[in-house]
Parts: sequence; structure tokens; C-alpha cells
Amino acid sequence: MGQLPAARVNQSHPFQHCGVDYAGPIAVKHGGRRNKVTTKAYIALFICMATKAIHLELVSDLVTSSFLAALRRFIARRGKPSHMYTDNGTTFVGAENELKRFLSNDVTVEGVVNHSTSEGISWRFTPPRAPHFGGLWEAGIKCMKSHLKRVVGNAGVTFGELTTVLIQIEACLNSRPLCLLSDDLDSPAALTPGHFLIGQPLCAHPEPSVLEVPANRLHRWQLVQQLHQSFWKRWSTEYIHDLQQRKKWTSEGAWQPQIGDHVLVKEDNLPPLVWRLGVIDQLFPGPDKCVRVVMVKTANGHIKRPIAKLCPLPKQ
Repeated sequence: MGQLPAARVNQSHPFQHCGVDYAGPIAVKHGGRRNKVTTKAYIALFICMATKAIHLELVSDLVTSSFLAALRRFIARRGKPSHMYTDNGTTFVGAENELKRFLSNDVTVEGVVNHSTSEGISWRFTPPRAPHFGGLWEAGIKCMKSHLKRVVGNAGVTFGELTTVLIQIEACLNSRPLCLLSDDLDSPAALTPGHFLIGQPLCAHPEPSVLEVPANRLHRWQLVQQLHQSFWKRWSTEYIHDLQQRKKWTSEGAWQPQIGDHVLVKEDNLPPLVWRLGVIDQLFPGPDKCVRVVMVKTANGHIKRPIAKLCPLPKQ
């Protein structure tokens, strides 16, 4: 495995070095509520190479002007990047045929590069047939697209409703814990991509849970919130599973819980953008001297949990 690119390890402003990729298509309803005509929409994902912050833009069609409009919206909200990175047009394996043709079209590439050059942006392409060179944005597409397609399905959302869902999903992705923020045992905190964007953790407006309500009993706004909450429930569970690297039980794992370790507690039915953090306060070793149960100090008091429900946070 080669070394990480310099843009991944050097300090820079959020989105100064930015990767971009496309995902889709997603069916959106065109016109009013009773109109059954659907069209295709696509998602442009921008990801910061240094902070892993994600920005999502909904694109109406596959033309150069639509992508340039999405790029201008991104620059207006996040600032102008100095370097843009993307896959070569022939590396989009598994994409839709029309998406592949759009991204490999010489006219599209020339228009995007010329526009970026006039704006002072350096555009760089990865080598042909080397999707692993863009693993950062490929991972962002994977964690967003797989759950989004399962959640939206045939919900029949409009372009505006899907835009709202995408922005809320963007907040969910940017609220994920990256590493330990401070060593304060009384108020454990984790560093998130949201800290680099707004200087503090991202928070969601409190909403009642509508996950168990049938879709035919929901208003349009409640349907949008149900899509948001369903995505959060699926994605947060999968993200916690990725943090829990378990070794074969015939040998000791890499992480042995110690007093003072900061952990992420796996809890069910937490509202969106809420992560329960804590500090291990007491160990309960078994007869074989292995620790499988610990006491965790959280902001709401002490709780007793098995280590299977805990994820250690990486230290700085």
C-alpha cells in the first residue's frame, strides 16, 4: 500500500483540497402531488481530503451546465477550493451507462476544466482504471448511496423534498466521531467533521419519531422526516459496527479496556445526530481475568455495559 497523498495529511482549510464523485440515478416526482411523472436526479458528492467533511448537491440531469451550477452552489456555501480531484471517466465501474458516458465525454471534461481554470481551481484526474486512487470519495458514496436507495425507494418525493433529505443526511455524515477531542473525564467529547465547518458539533432540530407510523398516515413533511430518521437508524448502526473491530475469540483482541478510556456507547433509538459518549470508570474482570463488562461514566450518570456495546475512540 502506498503512502497517503499530501492533501490527506497536511493542514488546510475545509474543502481546500476536495474530491468529487457522482451517484445515482434516483427517481424524483415531477410536478404537483398528484402528478405521477417521475424523472431522474443525480447526487454530486464533494468531500474534503483533510477533514473528511462531506457536501451533497442534488443535480437535475447529466449536462455540463448542471454540474457547473452544482459546483457554483458548493463554492458559494463552502468556499473556493484550490485543488479538485476526481476519477478518470473510464473508471466509473458499475455506474449507469448514461452516467458513464457523461463523465467520459470529452466535451464535459473540457468544459469543467476550462471553467475551473478560469476560477483558479486546479483539476486533477486519477489514472484510468484505478478507482482505488479515489478511495476517499468512493467510501463516501458507498455509505450514503446504499442506505439512501433503501430508504427512499418508491416514496415518490419531489426535487425539493429530496434536497431537504440530502442536506439532513449530510449533517448526519458530518456528525460522526473521528477521534478524541479532549482528555477531560467529566465531559467526554469527540472531534467531528462538523467542528471544522462551524466550530462546534452539528445538532438536529428535535422531532418526534415517526419510524413506526405507516406511510399512508403521514403528511409530506412527516414523510421527509421519516426518510431522514430511517437513514440515521440504518447508517449509524452500520458506522458503529465498522468501529467495532472484533478479533477471533481464540486470541486476544487489539483493544483491552482500561480505566479512563473514552468510548462511544452503542444505544438503540437515539435521535439523529446524537452520539452517546462516555469514559470507562470501573472494570469487572471475569474468572479468567478477562474484562467483558465495565462501568461507563456519561453525561447522564453511570451505566453498566458489556464491551460488545462499546467502541473505543481513537486518541489524537
